[in-house]
Amino acid sequence: MKAIQVQRFGGPEELALTDTAAPKPKAGQVRITVKAAGVNPVDTYIRTGTYPLKPTLPYTPGMDCAGLVDAVGEGVTGLSSGDRVYTSGSLTGTY
Repeated sequence: MKAIQVQRFGGPEELALTDTAAPKPKAGQVRITVKAAGVNPVDTYIRTGTYPLKPTLPYTPGMDCAGLVDAVGEGVTGLSSGDRVYTSGSLTGTY
């Protein structure tokens, strides 16, 4: 899958399009094909390294997105592949 990743803290030039392995959803999780990702001021602060909490590099920025469920982990009920969803709590980043 394609993802925007940050290899080192800095300006927007540190955002790089990469190929990464698609994560497999664990129990109670779903994987979403992102159709739209939110870009928030805190994402900028984190990317520059000025935010108090710093992710381990490299990382994929973004917490919220809208898209389609494309894989469902064990024990998930009420959602299935193809469902339209929004999340504000991504575990792996949304860019």
